[in-house]
Amino acid sequence: MNVSSVLNQSASQAVEPLNVADRCDLCGARAYMRAVLMNGPLLFCAHHGKANLEALRAQALRIDDFTDQLD
Repeated sequence: MNVSSVLNQSASQAVEPLNVADRCDLCGARAYMRAVLMNGPLLFCAHHGKANLEALRAQALRIDDFTDQLD
């Protein structure tokens, strides 16, 4: 996981990894990013996660970036 991409996460919080069953909420591709918002998480493929990253940073409690798992 890209440590610099995880926002507002304390050392005591365990981050559940994404797996192949987790899908992007926009296009259905495999999810590699999770944005945890006040009303729940949103999952994004690498493309949509990066395309919306600035807006997500403004609203998310935490962003988990697993794009380093891409081949």
